[in-house]
Amino acid sequence: MMAFTSAAENLGGKYLKDCTLYVTLEPCMMCAGASFWTQISRIVYGASDKKRGFLQISSAKKILHPTTEVQGGVLESECSEILKSYFKSRR
Repeated sequence: MMAFTSAAENLGGKYLKDCTLYVTLEPCMMCAGASFWTQISRIVYGASDKKRGFLQISSAKKILHPTTEVQGGVLESECSEILKSYFKSRR
């Protein structure tokens, strides 16, 4: 949410057409829903989230704007390792 708001303010409008969101972990349902309103062009993520990722539900594509493209698994093992080491350091 903060990334969407910051990007919209920086670009001077509420839509993020022609923008790509790069994230380490597959967005959750709430973030995917928020991306609908931004009309973001593309979401690229590394690791899948089998428990809370938005693609885990059957109607996942309806959550995104119809023009939003999704690409997952980019540097998946590296992203998984980053997440594991971060949460290990927090415990």
